[in-house]
Amino acid sequence: MAATAEPATTPRAAGRNGAGLARRLAEAVRGEVRFDAFTRGRYATDASIYQIMPAGVVFPKSKADIAATLKVAAEHDVPVILRGGGTSQNGQPIGRGLIVDCSRHFNGILAYDLQAGTITVEPGMVLEHLNARVKADGWFFPVEPSTASRCTIGGMAGNNSCGARSLRFGKMSDNVLALDALFHDGEPFGFALTGNDASGVRGSARAEDLAARMLALAESEREEILAMYPRVQRRVGGYNLDALIEPRPNLAHLLVGSEGTLAATTSVTLKLSRLPMHRVMGVCHFPSFRAAMETTKAIVDLNPVAVELVDNNVLVLGADIPLFRTTLADITRGRPNCLLLTEFAGEDRDALLGDLKRLDACMSDHGFTNAVVEVPEPARQRSVWEVREACLNIMMSTKGDAKPVSFIEDCAVPLEHLADYTDAVTDVFTRHGTRGTWYAHASVGCLHVRPILDMKQGGDVAKMRSIAEEASALVRRFKGSYSGEHGDGISRSEYVEPLFGARLTRAFEAVKDGFDPDNRLNPGKIVRPLKMDDRSLMRFAPGYAVTEPVKPALDWSDWGGFGGAVEMCNNNGTCRKRVGGAMCPSYRATGEEQHLTRGRANSLRLAISGQLGPEAFTSHEMKRTLDLCVSCKACRRECPTGVDMAKMKVEFLHHYHARHGLPLKERLVGELPRYAGVAAMLAPLLNLRNRVPALARLAERVAGISARRTLPPWRRPWREEGEAAHPTDVAGEFRDIILFGDTFNRAFERENLEAAERVLLAAGYRLHKVFPHKGKRPLCCGRTYLASGQTDKARAEARRTLDALLPFVRAGARIVGLEPSCLLTFRDEFAALLPGEDSARLGQSSLLFEELLAADLAAGRITLPLADQGGRVAHLHGHCHQKSFGAMGAVETVLRGVPGLDVRVIESSCCGMAGAFGYGRDTIDVSFAMAELSLFPALRKTGPDDLVIADGTSCRHQIHDGLGLEAQHVARVLDGALKAA
Repeated sequence: MAATAEPATTPRAAGRNGAGLARRLAEAVRGEVRFDAFTRGRYATDASIYQIMPAGVVFPKSKADIAATLKVAAEHDVPVILRGGGTSQNGQPIGRGLIVDCSRHFNGILAYDLQAGTITVEPGMVLEHLNARVKADGWFFPVEPSTASRCTIGGMAGNNSCGARSLRFGKMSDNVLALDALFHDGEPFGFALTGNDASGVRGSARAEDLAARMLALAESEREEILAMYPRVQRRVGGYNLDALIEPRPNLAHLLVGSEGTLAATTSVTLKLSRLPMHRVMGVCHFPSFRAAMETTKAIVDLNPVAVELVDNNVLVLGADIPLFRTTLADITRGRPNCLLLTEFAGEDRDALLGDLKRLDACMSDHGFTNAVVEVPEPARQRSVWEVREACLNIMMSTKGDAKPVSFIEDCAVPLEHLADYTDAVTDVFTRHGTRGTWYAHASVGCLHVRPILDMKQGGDVAKMRSIAEEASALVRRFKGSYSGEHGDGISRSEYVEPLFGARLTRAFEAVKDGFDPDNRLNPGKIVRPLKMDDRSLMRFAPGYAVTEPVKPALDWSDWGGFGGAVEMCNNNGTCRKRVGGAMCPSYRATGEEQHLTRGRANSLRLAISGQLGPEAFTSHEMKRTLDLCVSCKACRRECPTGVDMAKMKVEFLHHYHARHGLPLKERLVGELPRYAGVAAMLAPLLNLRNRVPALARLAERVAGISARRTLPPWRRPWREEGEAAHPTDVAGEFRDIILFGDTFNRAFERENLEAAERVLLAAGYRLHKVFPHKGKRPLCCGRTYLASGQTDKARAEARRTLDALLPFVRAGARIVGLEPSCLLTFRDEFAALLPGEDSARLGQSSLLFEELLAADLAAGRITLPLADQGGRVAHLHGHCHQKSFGAMGAVETVLRGVPGLDVRVIESSCCGMAGAFGYGRDTIDVSFAMAELSLFPALRKTGPDDLVIADGTSCRHQIHDGLGLEAQHVARVLDGALKAA
């Protein structure tokens, strides 16, 4: 297939990021305009394999800003690409022109008719936010892609998105009522249903004339449209000329699915649907993939809302991911090869439960008895849908260069051909020496499939082209659609002509030329396409190579090096979610791509591969990119591809400070464990800082510690009772415990350690006092050194601690700690600082206080004599590292075991304090902004006698500084509940 892509070296492509264009844009728009290399790099990719560096990025605040951008772009002959969440999988929102990010500011609700069930929104509105707004009124927008937590309505309209429940509710074109947009030169117009608003056109005579020409074009091609358009629900390729031959066409539907190539959308009017009163799910088990495909049509005949495939790859990989392990164990029986998640919805719960019985009977009729796990409970269903929505990311979680690649991702065929089609595609993969991963919308014959290829290798890129050619031929043979959900973009625009034929392709070109005669809006997509296998357009272009740090500070061997760890980010954008979980708190506070796990990973990848200039990795700009990463480790758990930005930041800071030196604030924080003992003796003097404003201002000027933030008061430190232990004192049973006193609780809140001692003794444990082999300074995890990238000193602390504790661990003792960020360092960073069996063994034997109690209480090894609390309410805020390591369940379990204690978990992300982050002169505002997202609003509703529980030192300090409330460690709560002896 011929491609008429515009090469990067043409005059039109040259010099686009010149000062003149940037200056004109800055003068013309109210929103921000950025032309720096780091910002451009962050917008050079989406969730596809492609990467194209744009000229600049505009962040519009209004329709007028977009119009001004279009006018300035026309003056400079520069293309414009509108962008939402950047989650597209085929390269739609990237290009060499100006990227217009609508998601940051241009995301409001313009109109909402509660009675009619319609809503008009700006294109940057995130679907999940929209549904949260209308849910209380009994409405929802039923087109729900798996990226609902971050995809925008504008992007969904551009791609003609579908989602899991399209079997019942259709796709975007079935639910969009009207669109307002701008022509390529900024002139406004609107399209809607013909007959409602005169001709269905709002705007000038130009818009009226264009609408008439489009209707006439469609009518002239009626026979070709009827003959060539695939007759499957999942068809989103090409332009929707078929919508214009309806008895009453809606002109807006021509723009839906146009991927921003025809006009710049400024508002979308949507038809809402009533929320069903009830949903139930049946999880159907199959012994083989083909058996599931052959049974799909019979299941669809039962009239479910959704039938979603979860294949064996997801079951195997998901079982190794802590976030999904429990859910998969709950919904699977035995060892199925794959699952079909079948959902029924309606107003009559009894009738829906009857649907599950019919489903079971249907499975039995096809030879699969007792093969349905019923999931009628909403909470369990939510967990199952979380697994389904994460299927792509689960499959991308494998380490190494070979990954599942999206380019024939969502071909759709009639259900009667589904089994044969999937077999044929599998055969194609086999012939090319690869295999595929399958999941998604079995109900409509649209299964997402990705062959596993290494896009760094030219040979695998050639395989991609061959597989695409053969898959395209199979789709035509089975009378399906080559693009069933995710649009054309770069991956599939070349295959528009083979599917629709030359005549309709020329008609599509006429549509493009009618709207955008200068080819300025998102060129190279749908018509006159870029080449899908042009390696110069790819993330891993020819010559791509990562320059690893000369001497890595941490061990990255499990990732294939630091570069391999960075490249684990596939740009899916899960970190852009604003609610649920903890990732990514700085983005939730600022809304900036720069302060997002994805944005940071992209910047790191571009820097270490030399695409941002020499020494970019240790540049000040990279430091600014990572400054607001609070090292919460949420990405470690919640990003299914396992991007560990907290650990990457440690590596970066090591090299950055080696080049630029270590500031005083970082020295003060890092060396805290060393001077804490001396500082405690000077407590009366040092504590003056909190009482004398002039001293606070001086500390701010000298050390960068905000004068608005109190410092923890120095006190007499905690000291264990008794003589030093010897490994021979350990009896080798569960009662042998070493209580690790971290620097923070030891120096500032010794009452927590004292309370923990009393609780542990009351439970029957034996406490062993352990000293370092040399010197009297207490053992330390090295956390403060890691926070400032001082990895050599952190390694020395790790070695000192490991040497002291390992003999006791070998004898059978367990290590117990109170501060999550410190104790969990034994299970995480110690392995990267001191890789080997010794650090692994220490990590396996190290438990948080609540983990120890929860495990031993559940095993019946201990009891706690706790008094009834009389219904007292306790509000629990989890430390980020507790959440990252799945320890929140343990603290909830322990607290719910206290008689008469009403435990209420606060759904919140990071408190914003995050160690030293909240103390910074330059970060305190963001620190409090993070707290205001959910934590502070929840705590303002607490009663005067309620308990506030937070196990993190930083969390307690943030709550005290921000609200004046005293939060307690769980150890103090349990100590206070102990029955008197």
